[in-house]
Amino acid sequence: IVYIASMKALAQEVVEKFGSKLKCLGIIVRELTGDMQLSRAEADAAHILVTTPEKWDVVTRKGGDGSLGATCGLLIIDEVHLLADERGAVIESVVARLHRWVESSQRQVRLVGLSATLPNYEDVATFMHVDKAKGLFYFGPEHRPVPLQQTFIGVTMQTKDRFQREKKMDEVCYQVVTDALKAGHQVMVFVH
Repeated sequence: IVYIASMKALAQEVVEKFGSKLKCLGIIVRELTGDMQLSRAEADAAHILVTTPEKWDVVTRKGGDGSLGATCGLLIIDEVHLLADERGAVIESVVARLHRWVESSQRQVRLVGLSATLPNYEDVATFMHVDKAKGLFYFGPEHRPVPLQQTFIGVTMQTKDRFQREKKMDEVCYQVVTDALKAGHQVMVFVH
């Protein structure tokens, strides 16, 4: 199992969390990032490798049946919405290389993409070659342990000055957040 975390710090956190919870089952979780190198024997001994997109990109460029990438039976990409980010090209390369390897080797590898904020999940599923009838799972807000209320706020202004528009959006956002906090609610702000 290979788990791709978006950043080294998150990879370390995942290793600690998974390692402590899965230790009683004898499952070995190891970190493979630019900061944490593993010997081939250490990597082979691990049941779960936690890495970053950039590190797995480097690892999978060295193809072949004996390569570390060839041992992967399940690839989990956390924060898959980062496909739209500046680092998205690396994730895209990893997925494309995986698809090419699956086709050429005729081996099956499960591919899982995780995201809490992915409005275009069907487009991402198409890119990942997901059979939407059997392999696409969307969990809406009704599955959250704590109910989530979404509010979209449009801000219109007559000015073309970007600084003034952004300042106005900041002011409106700040007011909405402080009002919610004063009412005793928790607040999370996503900006797209």
